[in-house]
Amino acid sequence: MADIQSLQIRTETRGAVPEGAVGFAVQQIKSLLRVASEPVLSARVELMMAADPAVKRPAVAEVNIDLNGRLVRGQAAGETMREATDLSCDRLRVRLQRAARNWAAVRGTLPSREPGEWRHQSVPAPQLPYFPRPRGERAVIQRKSYAMAALTPDEAVADIELLGYDFYLFTEKSTGEDGVMYRIRDGYRLALAHPRSGRLGPVAPSITVTKMPAPWLSLAEAIVRLDATGQLFLFFVNAETGRGNLIYHRYDGHYGLTEPAG
Repeated sequence: MADIQSLQIRTETRGAVPEGAVGFAVQQIKSLLRVASEPVLSARVELMMAADPAVKRPAVAEVNIDLNGRLVRGQAAGETMREATDLSCDRLRVRLQRAARNWAAVRGTLPSREPGEWRHQSVPAPQLPYFPRPRGERAVIQRKSYAMAALTPDEAVADIELLGYDFYLFTEKSTGEDGVMYRIRDGYRLALAHPRSGRLGPVAPSITVTKMPAPWLSLAEAIVRLDATGQLFLFFVNAETGRGNLIYHRYDGHYGLTEPAG
């Protein structure tokens, strides 16, 4: 395993990040990664300060590490950057501990719901502040494109748990369809761009599958529908590309878009 102290942690800042915040975050992450059960191939931290004073928790810290080829993520918001950094590292620590206890079973299985399992001891993860920015001021300010790996529904859930996401765009392995896995009250729900009876392989009892196909929309139409529904995100087929996309509300009141690369 590489020496953690020699690991180069990539840093990125947005907004008026306080002086010394980057150095503090790097030291916290290096201290945390000493408990990693697998080689840490890379690490990145992003610190963001919202410019709008009306945002209740303007500081956001996001840490992403490549744990022997597996992405693990911790993100949190706080009233100060130090608070956000501490919380994001706490959440990352929980996910590293879970990976250490169950690394061999992560791919293709769901986390256990037995009493005492990691999810019952994890750090509370309230939603990032969703600033009610007027519609006329909103814009798509973040676009993420991924070469999406083909995953089973169980593998998609495992990724959600390690990354701390509420929704996750991926390619479903048995159908080859773009899909989204997202959290619901009692488990998870899978939506596919073009669901077809009989093609989807077996799924765990905690995963429900919607039979409704994703709507075909332009990006502009998707934004209108997202605002009309009041939901956190919308899964749709981009009418220009024919691929499944996710449009969602960011913590700062703007929009983010996730789409397949190419």
